[in-house]
Amino acid sequence: MITFLGLLILIIALFGAPLFVVIGSLTLLFLSNSGFNINGIFQEVYGVATKPDLLAIPLFTLAGYILSESNTPKRIINLTNAALGWMPGGLAVVALFACAFFTAFTGASGVTIIALGGLLYPLMLKANYSEKFTLGLLTTSGSLGLLFPPSLAIIIYGVVAGINISDLFKAGILPGILLIMLLSGYSIIKGKGSKEERIPFKWSSVLAAVRESLWEIPMPFLIIFGIYGGFVTATEAAAVLVVYILIVEVFVYGDLNITSDIPKIMQKSMVLVGSILVIMGFALAMTDYLISEEIPQSILEIMQIYITGPFMFLVVLNIFLLVVGFLLDIFSAILVVSPLIIPIAAEYGVDPVHLGIIFLLNLEIGYSTPPVGLNLFIASFRFDKPILDLYKAAIPFIIIMLITLLIVTYIPSLSLFLVK
Repeated sequence: MITFLGLLILIIALFGAPLFVVIGSLTLLFLSNSGFNINGIFQEVYGVATKPDLLAIPLFTLAGYILSESNTPKRIINLTNAALGWMPGGLAVVALFACAFFTAFTGASGVTIIALGGLLYPLMLKANYSEKFTLGLLTTSGSLGLLFPPSLAIIIYGVVAGINISDLFKAGILPGILLIMLLSGYSIIKGKGSKEERIPFKWSSVLAAVRESLWEIPMPFLIIFGIYGGFVTATEAAAVLVVYILIVEVFVYGDLNITSDIPKIMQKSMVLVGSILVIMGFALAMTDYLISEEIPQSILEIMQIYITGPFMFLVVLNIFLLVVGFLLDIFSAILVVSPLIIPIAAEYGVDPVHLGIIFLLNLEIGYSTPPVGLNLFIASFRFDKPILDLYKAAIPFIIIMLITLLIVTYIPSLSLFLVK
């Protein structure tokens, strides 16, 4: 019966069932089969909802939804298109930079796919990019900004690991740029084979796009300055961002009406927040089950017995974290797995800041990794495509991200140069 129910859950996942349904069903199946108290799930959901650091999630999500419902995505794309549209594969490169920019200051991978995906998808198809390439790029681009400040994932990892958050912000910049550059190179190669119409570079067009986005360009810098300067916490920065965006989009640009549009946007964004909190609650309950069964401890003990040096440790660590990345959401993985990994990595002489970037890059890749990467399900919903189509489309981009991971893993100076 357990095997049958497990296969049934896998089938409904492949047919596009919501992620919280899949994770919730698996959690209930494992807990009920092991005799655990199911009430613990509701305790975990309550615990997640009351964590002070995680209050930034609904605020960043609301900010992202306000931006997505306004004309901000169009202005961002116009700006990047004016600057980069002249090159082969220009629109694909524009999509990469726009998604990274958007994710960095909204803090939510799924919001980026929802906000920019619907805008870029028809544009790229119209520019003669294949549907497979377009789906793969937009699905994997949703998490590109997670290594750039003010990434909420970096902040939470810094708090959990006891590492200076400013150092982690600095450490993520060069690996994040490398990842975008490699994906851009692949996009340029694909763009040379397409019949995309290129946009001639004109300073007048760039300046016009800058003037159009004048109030939105400062947003990420405002947050970075506030956090770096010690003026605000991540949660306070998120609150400031929401207020700033409300003023800009409602009163400066006039894209939204405060009485008719904003309440609807708040309702839509909180539905997503509720799903995230439910997923995190179930994921933490699942983690409690795994810890109670001593599964992570057993894995780590085996690692210590058979791994003799840092090189092999990092190989096994990456494999382990990639599995963790597509099984758990990024926050649950940080909260639960990082305290187990950090002391073992210290025994092998791995720098804690470097470890943090490896950890976060693995989880960033995990967002798009089959079978249950969160980006795959969000993209399946956003573009109305079967989940199996998204699996195939994401593979070339995942390979490039894995190459980046290897470079970042075995060249520590790439992460530590700006720190030291």
